[in-house]
Amino acid sequence: MKIGLVLSKPPGYSETFFISKIKGLQEGGHSVMLFVQKEDKEFSLCPVLVAPKVFKKNLLFQLGSNILIGIKLLGYFKRVLKFIKLEKEGHRSNKQILKNIFNNSHILRADLDWLHFGFATMALQSEYVAKAMEAKMAVSFRGFDIAIYPLKHVNCYRLLWENVDKVHAISDDLIQLAYKQGMPEETLYEKITPAIDIQKFKCVIKNQDFQKKTIQFITIARLHWKKGIISTLEALVKVKEAGINFTYNIVGEGSEYENIAFAIYQLELSNHVRFLGRKNAGEIIKLLKQSNIYIQYSISEGFCNAVLEAQALGLLCIASDAEGLQENILHNKTGWIVPKRKPNLLAKTIMDVIHLPLEEKECISKNAQERIEKKFTIEKQQQEFVKFYGTSIS
Repeated sequence: MKIGLVLSKPPGYSETFFISKIKGLQEGGHSVMLFVQKEDKEFSLCPVLVAPKVFKKNLLFQLGSNILIGIKLLGYFKRVLKFIKLEKEGHRSNKQILKNIFNNSHILRADLDWLHFGFATMALQSEYVAKAMEAKMAVSFRGFDIAIYPLKHVNCYRLLWENVDKVHAISDDLIQLAYKQGMPEETLYEKITPAIDIQKFKCVIKNQDFQKKTIQFITIARLHWKKGIISTLEALVKVKEAGINFTYNIVGEGSEYENIAFAIYQLELSNHVRFLGRKNAGEIIKLLKQSNIYIQYSISEGFCNAVLEAQALGLLCIASDAEGLQENILHNKTGWIVPKRKPNLLAKTIMDVIHLPLEEKECISKNAQERIEKKFTIEKQQQEFVKFYGTSIS
């Protein structure tokens, strides 16, 4: 089976989800091709086709590019005509149709059985491509694309719902959000969660008797408003006022750095909080092993691999009830779930966890490790994706 995966760029070092998916499909006997906007010459896992470059400030270059694309599409004339017909039926303007032919030309020239958009937003203005190619169309929901983007762009997925053959989501909650955004009840879907390389994160359960030490908290996240770091800081003020000594390490980079840094100063937490910036996988494992409690108090979160990794390494994990986090952690069994935007409640939960009897901490930690090893392995995820494309569609 020939499967095309559409992403903005080839998966990077931290995007193990896509790397393991491609490898699993290849090992399952499928051919995989990647369609991207930006090229990465270091990526060599499968063939990569790059979208044509748009020259907004050079009309001569753009004209030349248009002519070149037209020549390349001559051998696919019937396919292009079908695409135009479908676009017109979708009530798109002639100008938008020409743009869509240009932007999707690298995909239209491929012969595929499945065209899978790695994020729902990647399918916008490409909803008819698979049908024009006589391929099946799949799309993935991972968080922002279904939880936040449609709030700013109402009814943006109308044509997607009409044309998608199968949906993949990383949590049940995202499927429920898709229904609220107009996905028909009869749409086929499968939940395939993120996964981790268990061997890399295998660890003897940590010593959880840390009440009298400087407690090490950690969050691994892009510095973005939806990660809830400001609320986490507000909770840690209460922890500080309770006389608990701690260090809070924030691993990641992002646009909210200044906002978070000012909050740390204003909340008088400068002696307790450290920005560690971006770290590679090996450095992250080392930092997690040095930590006691992992906090992921997100406002919106598709699932979060870092929480899986922290649980696998034996950390006690506290997370918000945002989307997939409620499936990532089982409340009071493998960790703790706290309603989002309630920093006082988060502070209480943190202090309750710190003062739990040692036996209870070790039990939660063990439960989490066993669940991760059973339900969130890369091998399981790969098998599920092979089955995803094998399901017949009438």
